[in-house]
Amino acid sequence: MTPLATLYQWLLLLHVLATMVWVGGLVALAVLAAHVLRGNDPDTVARFSANLRVVGPFALAPASAVALGTGIWMVVDSPAWGFGDTWIWIGIGAFAAAFGVGAVFLSRAALAAERAVRERDHPRAARELRRWSWGIRLVLALLVVAAWDMVFKPGI
Repeated sequence: MTPLATLYQWLLLLHVLATMVWVGGLVALAVLAAHVLRGNDPDTVARFSANLRVVGPFALAPASAVALGTGIWMVVDSPAWGFGDTWIWIGIGAFAAAFGVGAVFLSRAALAAERAVRERDHPRAARELRRWSWGIRLVLALLVVAAWDMVFKPGI
């Protein structure tokens, strides 16, 4: 009896699903942030900023960790490629940059916006949320580079 799928195929499925959650979540947040900032309503900015504390650590961070873990595991499991391949290092570099921007810049900007909301400083909260919005666009651009790299595998 043959198995339903190989380990590699299950890892690939988890990798793609995790990336869908990560990228899709970022796209949704970027669109919502633009809408919130256009409306210039202090209560909406406050609610959006508060929700970032939940979405980031409980959805986006785990999705990015699963994407990284399954990606590394697939390289280890596959006889077709290894850590000496250029496209693997481009993908790891794009991931590291995206994760770094998210973990350092986006989290700080979100916390600063939330702090400004608590202090009832709406202009500062909107400024911080605008900074956060630019950061999320950078993360999305890095993830597009990673996706391009995974599809086209330069160097092979």
